[in-house]
Amino acid sequence: MDLSHFVSSVTPSATLEFNKKALELARSGEDVVKFTAGEPDFPTPRPIVDAAIKALNEGKTKYTNAAGIDELRKAIALKLQKENNMTYSPEEIVVANGGKQAIYNVLKALLNVGDEVIIISPAWVSYEAQILLCGGVPVIVQADVERDFIPEINEIESSITDKTKAIMINSPNNPTGAIYPESFLEELADLCIKEDLFVISDEVYEKLVFDASHLSIASMDGMKERSAVINAFSKTYAMTGWRVGYSATSTKLAKEISKIQSHLASNVNTIAQYAALKAFEVDTSSMVEEFRKRRDLVVSRLSEIGLKFSKPAGAFYVFIDIRPYLGRRYVNSNEFALGLLEEQKVGMVPGSAFSCEGFIRMSYSSSVEELKKGIDRFGRFLKAI
Repeated sequence: MDLSHFVSSVTPSATLEFNKKALELARSGEDVVKFTAGEPDFPTPRPIVDAAIKALNEGKTKYTNAAGIDELRKAIALKLQKENNMTYSPEEIVVANGGKQAIYNVLKALLNVGDEVIIISPAWVSYEAQILLCGGVPVIVQADVERDFIPEINEIESSITDKTKAIMINSPNNPTGAIYPESFLEELADLCIKEDLFVISDEVYEKLVFDASHLSIASMDGMKERSAVINAFSKTYAMTGWRVGYSATSTKLAKEISKIQSHLASNVNTIAQYAALKAFEVDTSSMVEEFRKRRDLVVSRLSEIGLKFSKPAGAFYVFIDIRPYLGRRYVNSNEFALGLLEEQKVGMVPGSAFSCEGFIRMSYSSSVEELKKGIDRFGRFLKAI
């Protein structure tokens, strides 16, 4: 029996696969330093956990509106207004099972078979897969380390065809930590209006910023109706396993997304929604400051080794150029990452997973002690090549 060609066209998430390999080695008794996972190593703040327990005790265990509980959608709309200068009604918010499903819902509501979506590489692993699953065609535009991974507008413009439907952006960026400046976003907004393109703006690392402020393209003149803002509670509030994210779109698109949500998942876990509601009252600035300290440590240590990379301005990753080390023992970044894990027991994710060969992603969501130990091992590995 033939299976879906949409599904057969994609591969499993490389970040989860390499994280799985690192965990398997650790379970076998190896001392593994894991720089693979894209999640904070902090526990979910206690008030959020207590809110979930309270919801359970109060019997809030039934189905909800497919788009999410009213209280949460109102809180999200208020947050967008206060923090991002964007006006959305609660009806324009759809709560999803993490930012990942929020993106999929938007793509499913937007794309017809053969529609093209521009992706800026290096790009999060699931963008390309989700576009393919929805029958779309991913079109890759490369951003270079020499420009701190900020894409060139003329290269985006030259990739537009009569089949281009949308462009996907991610700032702060996974895997590079780049934050797109206002000047770039203004140029991109002008281009999208001129070419009648839609923008999917993944902003899940919005609060994890160090050297620049976050700005949403949807807040710019003429962009709300042609944008979908994606956000989640996973990274900011250390709630990766709770699976709560959301999309903010036009009323017309939100209605279509709600239909998808109702048939695909009914609703997000009810208890998790009440926990997410409480998150808006929690201050996570201390977590951000700790990530800043770790970022500075990692940047200093990698610079001492002599590695080339762009200093991350946000998120909790550094995307390292390993091209000088390829061609001898290791042909590509996948072989390099496997060798690093097997020989030095350090887990990182190959750049090929992010449509960018010749690089490797290091997550610094680990303790200072683990960061020092892992970078020491990484240095030894490089010397042995």
